Amino acid sequence: MAWGFFNEIGRKIIHITILIVLGAYFFIEKAMSKQAALLFLVGLLMIFLILEYIRLELGWKMPFFSQFIRSKEEHRMYGVIYFLAATVISLAVFDKSIALAALLMTTFGDMMAALVGKKYGTTLIYRNKTWAGFLAEMATNLVVCFFVLDNIYVMIAMAVVATFVETLVDEMDDNLLIPIFSGFIGQLILFSL
Repeated sequence: MAWGFFNEIGRKIIHITILIVLGAYFFIEKAMSKQAALLFLVGLLMIFLILEYIRLELGWKMPFFSQFIRSKEEHRMYGVIYFLAATVISLAVFDKSIALAALLMTTFGDMMAALVGKKYGTTLIYRNKTWAGFLAEMATNLVVCFFVLDNIYVMIAMAVVATFVETLVDEMDDNLLIPIFSGFIGQLILFSL
């Protein structure tokens, strides 16, 4: 079956579940501690690593979810592993607002780039990335930063870095790279001000 627009929508709906994970993290952090909340995330990551072991090493096809796995991910780890790892790193290392902006850009910026690019993109900017997807992601990332951050320099830098990382990366997993690179740059700028 050819990978289409509706497969991409289904995949992005699964990616939005990170909002539930973030909500659980902040609830646990407030109720208990940051350490407990990070342990929750690591435990969740371990569950997904076990599922990936079963899928990749033992050849088990997961019902429902297997239809959202791209062909390039059939024999390597699924993006949720990288996203959870990036979530742990971001929340452990960066200021809360920087981490939140980086993770939300990864969720919503990536989603808009993929959906708009697949639906309306005709002019390629780099490899299989289109101008329509690039511009949709940049706008989305700026909006996310506007709502989460309060420093214009950090907002612009993080949105630009996240958009360029998404655009330039094809083989490496953007779910790991976008939060790490954009969060690192945002944190560096915040420290320098």
